[in-house]
Amino acid sequence: MLRFATLRLGRAAITIALVVTFAFVVLRLSGDPALIILGPEAPPEAIAAFRKSWGLDASIFVQYVDYFGAILRGDLGRSMRDGRPAILLVAERIPATLALTLPALAIKIGIGVPAGIYAALHRGGPVDRLVMMLAVAGFTVPSFVLGLTLVLIFSVQLGWLPSGGQESWRHAILPVVTLGTGGAAILARFTRSAMLEVLGQPYIRTASAKGVAWRAVVTGHALPNAAIPTVTMVGFMVGSLIAGAVVVESVFSWPGVGRLLVVAVANRDLAVVQCILLLVAGTMVASNLIVDFLYGLLDPRLRAGGRAGAH
Repeated sequence: MLRFATLRLGRAAITIALVVTFAFVVLRLSGDPALIILGPEAPPEAIAAFRKSWGLDASIFVQYVDYFGAILRGDLGRSMRDGRPAILLVAERIPATLALTLPALAIKIGIGVPAGIYAALHRGGPVDRLVMMLAVAGFTVPSFVLGLTLVLIFSVQLGWLPSGGQESWRHAILPVVTLGTGGAAILARFTRSAMLEVLGQPYIRTASAKGVAWRAVVTGHALPNAAIPTVTMVGFMVGSLIAGAVVVESVFSWPGVGRLLVVAVANRDLAVVQCILLLVAGTMVASNLIVDFLYGLLDPRLRAGGRAGAH
């Protein structure tokens, strides 16, 4: 178990280090923050002073060493726009993002898993075909297209719901539905495939041949085994809660972390962008670690070196 835990933690540390490095390099190559924040018409002296005050006049290697060292000390930097700590700006937006993503996650699980199970148990029937048709439509339509379509129908034409903002719970309905629809469709297809694979196993046929009631076969044998890959997908969805909200928050003008990321990238607010990417990577790694350790407890073969979870 110690070797299993060490391997997973080491992989998690490497993943976060790679994300930090990638974000650092890409942001430095994408444009000069001094020119974007001060404007191209700013005096050269002002631009030089800005670069020096933020350490942008040093070499890329020196900036990278300083940045990585600051992260190890718990310092995620300050916003170049208002000078506030980047972690504080991000923390202020997290509750708004969770107000969308947690209900959306409940929709994904509450609709996707039962629909996939029911479709698998009625394979080839009209319900199965209907569920799969809706699932294909759900995960092939981009979230921004679905969001704009919902706004057009329920806000513009019917006038039932607001098209954006965060003034009341009614403002969250359309973005939550937009976020939950695609995930429910993916989870329905994934659960259906997992169930069909398990239902085709010899031990299922053996249990049925022994006279075990079909309901008992499904609940006692099929569902527990089909749940293992489904848990992996749910873990991935939990890890991508923040990253998945970027487009939807922009469409509905929702003041969450995703919208902050878009604004920070446009403004080349390096510390804020890096802080958000680190938060996304940390969330994804943490969810995968939880799934890995759960698998390790459930299946000793995984602790011996098998692959658990998805990275």
